Amino acid sequence: MNAVDMKNVYKSYENGNIKALNGIDLTIADGEFVSIIGPSGSGKSTLLNMLGALDIPDSGSINVAGHDLTASKNLNEFRAEKIGFIFQLHNLIPNISVVENIEIPMFTQKLSSKEMRANALKLLGDVGLEDKADIMPNKLSGGERQRVAIARALANNPSIILADEPTGSLDSKTSSKILKQLIDLHEDKNVTLIIVTHDMDVAKLADRVIEVLDGEIISAGDDSLINSKIDV
Repeated sequence: MNAVDMKNVYKSYENGNIKALNGIDLTIADGEFVSIIGPSGSGKSTLLNMLGALDIPDSGSINVAGHDLTASKNLNEFRAEKIGFIFQLHNLIPNISVVENIEIPMFTQKLSSKEMRANALKLLGDVGLEDKADIMPNKLSGGERQRVAIARALANNPSIILADEPTGSLDSKTSSKILKQLIDLHEDKNVTLIIVTHDMDVAKLADRVIEVLDGEIISAGDDSLINSKIDV
């Protein structure tokens, strides 16, 4: 089963004046690591939002992890069960502890509070932050907060991780650590990993690079970096 099947997907905003996606066709294999590149405004973040059921298309079909998103009535349940999100600005809740942030995606899993904490501590250990469990997010460095975001993204045992510029606000050394942890988790758990990035060094780590320009995929193969004509 493919992780992603998109066919003829269109999306526009402001009464059709802004065309974000213009007939997108895309297939991503289960367990694949894919990067999506393109200039600002090219449609790559809109594409990611479609895959994560954060937005719906004007037309076309989207099937993710075996779910027809254009026909599904309960997208909240789909997101809670199948998708892990990582954003550039981590989006941690500031007034609860690190471990409580990670527990949030587990609320749909009918676990006891003891089980949720144990799972969250295990995930924190996976990213090297188990000793930070009970402190507040504002006491962490930017890199540590992003590692917490990775742990949180895995809290619902997702089949797909969607990362939108996950290292965009970090220095190069911290970015390398974050990327290594993401790739290790992808390989260890066979999770499909889809990263939107402006950084060509990040893009080249993927199994495949997808280039988006003006709402269209202009290249989706292994040779896309060689043939690239866009400035990311």
